Amino acid sequence: MFQAVCFDFDYTLADCTDSIVAGFVHGLTGLGWPAPSREAVRKTVGFLLEDAYSMLTGDLDPERRARFRALFSEVALERQRKETVFFPGAPELLHKLHGEGCQVAIVSTKRGDTIEIILERLGAADAVDLVIGSADVKRHKPDPEGLLAAMDRLGVQPKDTLFCGDTVLDAGAAKNAGTHFAAVLNGTTPGEAFDRFHPDHISPDLWDLARWLGM
Repeated sequence: MFQAVCFDFDYTLADCTDSIVAGFVHGLTGLGWPAPSREAVRKTVGFLLEDAYSMLTGDLDPERRARFRALFSEVALERQRKETVFFPGAPELLHKLHGEGCQVAIVSTKRGDTIEIILERLGAADAVDLVIGSADVKRHKPDPEGLLAAMDRLGVQPKDTLFCGDTVLDAGAAKNAGTHFAAVLNGTTPGEAFDRFHPDHISPDLWDLARWLGM
């Protein structure tokens, strides 16, 4: 159906909730804020870390936002690399797409090197052609910079590209880049939130997405 399929990472392909929550607790309490609830943190997954900090605290100070990232990374970075698991159907889908000759990319606000380490550990590195992470762009989703960079490097056009993600940030990036979009409901965003973006498909899980793609 497509020459390239791009994926968001957290809550689209993979789950690293425990390590992310631990990082938020360490980062926020280290800056004098109360420890956040697990659900409050889950609702920020997909946003840039600095923006997630501001969403939870209302604090826009650049130095404290940067300090939060540093504190978060002290606890969460290695745990994410060691503890992240795929959602059911993720490795099968990635390998099937790649085996059918479709180019596969990940476009995420997560660190690209962390994603690459996770993919290697979980045995899926050979099924992903390209990873675009937070350090690879200056403007983050819903800005289309990451998707546009991925398509440029893969040599594909928006009309031949599908982006799959779990948040309206992902849907907005797809719209702004001119690609097709499929919502994957592995995160906290309900299906109806995507209606205004007119997605090509809404998948309750990755098995459904694979069926829709003819895998």
